[in-house]
Amino acid sequence: MPFFRRAVAIGAVLGLAACSAARVDTGATADAERLYASLYPYYAEICAVSELKKKPGFGAEVASGAGGHAVMYLNGVCRDDGVSYPAIRLCGAGAPAAGQGVGLSVNAHYKNANWTATEGRDFFFHGTLKPGEKLTRAAYEQTQEKAKAMGILDGVEFHAEVFDGKPAGMSARDYKYEMSVATDYAIGFGRDRYCARVPLDRERMTRVIEYLNRLNAPYGEGRKEFAWNVFTDNCSHVSHNALAAAGLWDEWPAGRPLLPSLFDFPVPANEFVNLMRRTNDLPIESLDAVYEDAAARRALLETRSLPTGPGALAEAEPAVHDNEVYATDLSLLLYDEPISGAYRKRFERIFAVPRYVDLQANLQYFAALYRRIERARPPLAAFLDGRAAAAPAEREVLARFYASYVRSIAAEEEKASAGLASLPRSPPAVAGALP
Repeated sequence: MPFFRRAVAIGAVLGLAACSAARVDTGATADAERLYASLYPYYAEICAVSELKKKPGFGAEVASGAGGHAVMYLNGVCRDDGVSYPAIRLCGAGAPAAGQGVGLSVNAHYKNANWTATEGRDFFFHGTLKPGEKLTRAAYEQTQEKAKAMGILDGVEFHAEVFDGKPAGMSARDYKYEMSVATDYAIGFGRDRYCARVPLDRERMTRVIEYLNRLNAPYGEGRKEFAWNVFTDNCSHVSHNALAAAGLWDEWPAGRPLLPSLFDFPVPANEFVNLMRRTNDLPIESLDAVYEDAAARRALLETRSLPTGPGALAEAEPAVHDNEVYATDLSLLLYDEPISGAYRKRFERIFAVPRYVDLQANLQYFAALYRRIERARPPLAAFLDGRAAAAPAEREVLARFYASYVRSIAAEEEKASAGLASLPRSPPAVAGALP
């Protein structure tokens, strides 16, 4: 989005690195998607997507800065058509199928909504294109017509200044859908993407839905007007805090004063790295480390789950290469530590280590980790002795925490082992294998 250009100037002080999905295309097949959904029917997918560069001479002129954009897909969630502004709900009582969900996008253009929802994972990411198809102008227009028929932007008002660039003869409605392609739907038409997929259960997905609906309600009901801001209220604030509602990590408050926010705001590419590390690398073998992590402790006590666990996979997919509408030499900036380059190293590790991108390797890793944890876990008495100075009320919390930890590890080990047993002998990689 254009506002990220301002962030780049500040980010230069911290160090920047550009990513390109062309080197790490790990897009999943339809069979792999069905396999994943059979094990994890409810999941969130948080995606950092690259800059956008539309070729001139066709429709509206659209471009964005290299800071990119963040979108979110929720499997098992549907649009709530009983509400006049964008709202979502669980799809139904049965387990959702692969691709049965909604893609959410935040956009500075919106006036009476923080986010919009697009039904169907495939349309959200690929529009009407099938794998390997060329993005022609006709396919681009066909996707817009389908988006209008779906009513993705029905009831959504744009800020008046957005229409300053509207071509003569184009209706306001058509212009809204034109401006939203590759940002709010059909993301892959013009953007590379890096997605971190996080399994959730029905209870935690309900928490995500409740948070997102609360976020949109004051705008849809006319009590507030949405004012997107790169530093204080951007697209990554929304996806980060949706997962905070599910217990993955602490909230990143939106709407803070500008000065502290200038040096501490969520960035799409960094959020991708942070989420992959959070869901794969928390030292859950250490009772003390988990207890000292406030968000992990709350998650265990409230939802009997841990932020790190099996099924959290990365996926990278470049924009459609054979493309009549968008340029495909795209960048996505990581805000890095200038001396160590830690974020760049972490990003590269994600796509170099199989357990981050391949379902079988991921399940094998966690099944083995859980077995080691169960063998080495200290008894409750030893855990309490290590915190002998704790007050009686805290000791009660410690005991409940310990019991939740034991149940969670045992349940996750059982699920990881069952998942491994259900895989075909030569399973398709859910997030692909590196080329």
